[in-house]
Amino acid sequence: MPVNDSRFQLAVARFQEAHDEDPVTVETEGGSVTWSVHYHRRLVAWVRRLRPEASEALLLAAHCQHIRRWTIPRDRYPLGAAGYKRWRKTLSQYHAQEAGRILGDAGYDEVTIGRVQALLRKLRLKLDPESQLLEDAVCLVFLENEFEAFSRMHDDAKLADILRKTWRKMSPQGREAALAVAGSLPESLHALVSNAVAPVP
Repeated sequence: MPVNDSRFQLAVARFQEAHDEDPVTVETEGGSVTWSVHYHRRLVAWVRRLRPEASEALLLAAHCQHIRRWTIPRDRYPLGAAGYKRWRKTLSQYHAQEAGRILGDAGYDEVTIGRVQALLRKLRLKLDPESQLLEDAVCLVFLENEFEAFSRMHDDAKLADILRKTWRKMSPQGREAALAVAGSLPESLHALVSNAVAPVP
């Protein structure tokens, strides 16, 4: 198993060091941790839940999906869809670059590094099962841990639009898990999710 591989352990430890540098903290049942630590714990947990036999590359990608994201804040880019897309593209390239550097230092070969970077950049989404599973896990973390706070900043129409776009990116397995997560949300948000993703008659 990857968890017993010394390179895997070293890479995860280096990713953890990076996550510990995040200036934003959150309160969890286990105490205060950085946002990045909490996010990646949940992401890895979802990947393992959706695919218990997850490959080493997929687990590595889950451990560093948003590595040092705080260093490239959204407000550096213009408002609107175009600015958002530029920001996301820059982040994707940066995460892949940072992950590659750490994986190389941990002793990984170029093939494994390239595979992790491809997963982080969501290449061939819908065609690559691992890329799709990672996207499902990202969406589930958002719904489970971030959606309630996010909902306080936007009206229902905006939230419904975001939910529909998120739904389109997910696989049937991911959607099934998302509906289960939605059931644990406050009643108003559960209803919003259910209505947003319901098939159009």
